[in-house]
Amino acid sequence: MRVLLVGHGMVGSRFAGDLVARRPDARVTVLGKEDAAPYNRVLLSSVVAGKSAASMLSLPVEPHPHVEVLRAVSAVSVDRGKRLVTDSTGALHSYDRLVFATGSAARIPNIHGIATDRGLVPGVSVLKDLADAERIVAQIPRARRAVVLGAGVLGLEVATGLAARGLSVTLVHHHGRLMERQLGDAASKVAEGSLSRLGVSVVTDASVSRITERRGVLSAVELDNGTQLLSDMLVMCAGTITESALARNAGLACERGIMVGDDLATLADPRVFAIGDCAQPPAGGTGLVAQGWEQAARLVEYWSAEVGAASIPAARPSRAETDEIDADLTNVVRVKAPGLDVVTMGLSGKFDHGERELRAVRMSDPAIGRFVEVVVSHGLLVGATVVGDKAAAAELSAMYTRMIPVPSDPAHLIIRPLAGAVASAAVAVKDMTDDHPVCQCNSVTRGAIAASVRAGCVTTEDVAKATRASTGCGDCRALVGEIVDHCASTETTKIPALAGRTKG
Repeated sequence: MRVLLVGHGMVGSRFAGDLVARRPDARVTVLGKEDAAPYNRVLLSSVVAGKSAASMLSLPVEPHPHVEVLRAVSAVSVDRGKRLVTDSTGALHSYDRLVFATGSAARIPNIHGIATDRGLVPGVSVLKDLADAERIVAQIPRARRAVVLGAGVLGLEVATGLAARGLSVTLVHHHGRLMERQLGDAASKVAEGSLSRLGVSVVTDASVSRITERRGVLSAVELDNGTQLLSDMLVMCAGTITESALARNAGLACERGIMVGDDLATLADPRVFAIGDCAQPPAGGTGLVAQGWEQAARLVEYWSAEVGAASIPAARPSRAETDEIDADLTNVVRVKAPGLDVVTMGLSGKFDHGERELRAVRMSDPAIGRFVEVVVSHGLLVGATVVGDKAAAAELSAMYTRMIPVPSDPAHLIIRPLAGAVASAAVAVKDMTDDHPVCQCNSVTRGAIAASVRAGCVTTEDVAKATRASTGCGDCRALVGEIVDHCASTETTKIPALAGRTKG
């Protein structure tokens, strides 16, 4: 089975590796437009903030004789009739099945003067790939003032990251509140106060209309309300658009993305598929990598069933399949920002979602930058918003993702500890049970990590390769390391591979 995969990012690389592991007859050719091995795009803002080196973003991808990866080569046209794809070098690739994993591109707003025929004016950037992150980092030593456009998750992470590096930062947002898709007015105000304490000025209900340059370099930005801000850097975090032009030119149905059915096949051609950000499934796209990973696993499962390949555990059913919450409202969204902790899940920010009985309880303490709101329906936590409280966020996230019944009075979720309803995030490694969740992004438990250590893994990187723990948002990386060290200290006599290992 000749498979041509267009895209070698977080979703495409995982699909290729899983497919050849399950289908020995598969031969995969990958066209990757970047001249780099797959890396974790979720952590790009951590590179800007100086929390992670670019080299730390590499994903654990093992080479395979049935996977040929062509780096810095993109697809330029598709002939579905002949089942041929022409790449940027002029080479032709035939396929039995074609998979689009092209992802998305940064949306560039219509701002007067931001670009010339050579590209964006020096000082103006987006943040979508590793080259963007490295370009921004290179500008920081010469900059004093920065404007970040867009107060979604990425905008908050970039703004706080630049402020932590000593820049004077102004965050500009077109809406009246931050993260308007996830946060209500009260939560947004608390987050705005926290940003102010971190040295980030916030301007809402405004956007950038033009820039001013001096000697070919950005010197100021002008807002559509007439305000002018001196600036050495403008980072645009204004959302994304799907990379679907190639599919559209090939005659495939596209709206916000490449339209696919539940089987991830395109509507016009059963031999062509789409996964990840570029895909538009019936329930809609979330823009989160977890959905792309689930789609990749599902497509591999479908294709493996065709030849009776050994089954693997099915993907955990979504909350939309178990309690009828709308699919686009089921995601756990985390802001990875220095000094600002924001986590939302399920129904957050608004509650106009049909006729289901909803009970909401809120606690707000702007003076210390804390806001917690829980939404309960029929005995389950169906939504929560947490600003400035890591412990509450960890407990509520576990309760939400594992669908653990809540107390009869939802106020107890806020006014007192969860009384053992879920394993606390603060539990010591030595006290964790094997089913304690460690990596929420990849559903990896403490037991799975311990098993990988017993199988010979001796570092966090080894465990990541074996289990994929810490390869999502990266928040669990330190905890994974603690578990590895604990196993090394308690099971050295049982595991020859760990003998003589020095902690750290």
